[in-house]
Amino acid sequence: MPGTFARPHPTPPNAGPPPPARLTFVIVPRFNMATLITLIEPLRIANYLASAPLYQWDILSMEGERVPASNGIDIAAAPVSDRNRRGELIFVLASWGAEHYANRDLFSWLRRQARDGARICAVELGCYLLARAGLLAGRRVATHWSWAPGFQEQFPEIAMSDQLFTLEEPVLTCAGGLAGVDMMLRLISDAHGASMAAEVADQMLHHPIRPATAPQRRHQAPGPEAAQVPEGLPPLLREAVALIEGNIADPLTVPMIAAALNVSQRHLERQFRQAIGCTVVQFSTLVRLQHARVLLISTPLSVREIATATGFNALSHFSVAFRRCFGRRPSDYRQGWPDGDKAPSWPGTLAGFLDGLQQRHKSRT
Repeated sequence: MPGTFARPHPTPPNAGPPPPARLTFVIVPRFNMATLITLIEPLRIANYLASAPLYQWDILSMEGERVPASNGIDIAAAPVSDRNRRGELIFVLASWGAEHYANRDLFSWLRRQARDGARICAVELGCYLLARAGLLAGRRVATHWSWAPGFQEQFPEIAMSDQLFTLEEPVLTCAGGLAGVDMMLRLISDAHGASMAAEVADQMLHHPIRPATAPQRRHQAPGPEAAQVPEGLPPLLREAVALIEGNIADPLTVPMIAAALNVSQRHLERQFRQAIGCTVVQFSTLVRLQHARVLLISTPLSVREIATATGFNALSHFSVAFRRCFGRRPSDYRQGWPDGDKAPSWPGTLAGFLDGLQQRHKSRT
């Protein structure tokens, strides 16, 4: 049955509880520690609530005995092994740098596990590893929305889905973050019943339990500023944002957006200024610059090609707008996490963008 742990076979009286289901978590350097925890904690709590352990798990890596997470904390990991994992679920966790990860030994290992009957789940940017291992052909993939454009550019033949997770056996995908909690609760529910999953959710203070198809973002706003878009964003602006995001390479003019929404330009501009604090054109520019930043990090496209792909007619216009928004040249963003930096950063928030607009306005008056 798609998306389920195999239910234990009925056992005769006095035979004792069935053995716990086994899971494996494969991590690579700069993986997301929080995402790993969201996957493991529901299992730990299920064991705590059950009369006998329901799950056991291993953390493996090909990158040594201690693997650093993106938060600077490293954890112990055992080396990968080729023991029989038929029916077992293997989670592949990757984050920063995964768009360039190229350990062929790991790709071969994943292919062997898949051939031998293991089920595999790509978590967050683990989709890059599974794609390079040839395990995502013909499948829908859920990955973190902020990295989806870069993945799609590298693997245009793989269908993307802007949802929390997918359960198309034997290869599953998870967008990462707190989507891991919802995914594990779903798997616990499939294997041990909705009541058990609900009790685990109660212990985690996690409500409601979201379905696989739930959207990743509340308002579908661009970039990490999504949470900063006002809570009560009017439906008209949500539709306008969707139109802007859906036409990155060939931006719609304000009259075109207004006509599509059957409102006047004046009304549309007034709504943007009241709810977001900028014009339609300024907001569209930020959307395209955020998209450009992801392409710079995750693809080999040239700066000129990226400028064209994000709707800028002139390279000079793109370079000036990019530097004004992010404080750096486009060429400075060819790595999401430069080797010399202690931590990655994404300075292009909506709040920062609006502050910059205000500062430039003050300097002109």
